Amino acid sequence: MPRITHVGRVMVPVADQDAAIAFYTRTLGFSLVADAPFGAGDRWVEVAPPGGGTALALVPPQGGYQPGRMTGVALESPDPRADHAEMAANGVDVDAELMGGDGTVPLLFFFRDNNKNQLMVVQQQ
Repeated sequence: MPRITHVGRVMVPVADQDAAIAFYTRTLGFSLVADAPFGAGDRWVEVAPPGGGTALALVPPQGGYQPGRMTGVALESPDPRADHAEMAANGVDVDAELMGGDGTVPLLFFFRDNNKNQLMVVQQQ
């Protein structure tokens, strides 16, 4: 059996790594945890939420892996309602409505990063 212990990072395609770093660090408060040369003239860039955990690797477009997609990434927050209001006030492309929060499904909302990649913020359980 493989000895996999956790999800270490999720790749998110971006058109401009510097602009993506700025969005994730300045807008979402993530930390830049890796920015190193990689391959033939590329960079390996990772950002992670302040509490640590799984990082997002901000990768250049490759083949069919292009920016502007549903990422499947769900970011946890103790207060999605406050995050939604703050992100909307800061010009982030957030869905108008929050969903869930009815005791069955946790409170959540979707937003798009500066590359139109869709992510979710969901109530921490």
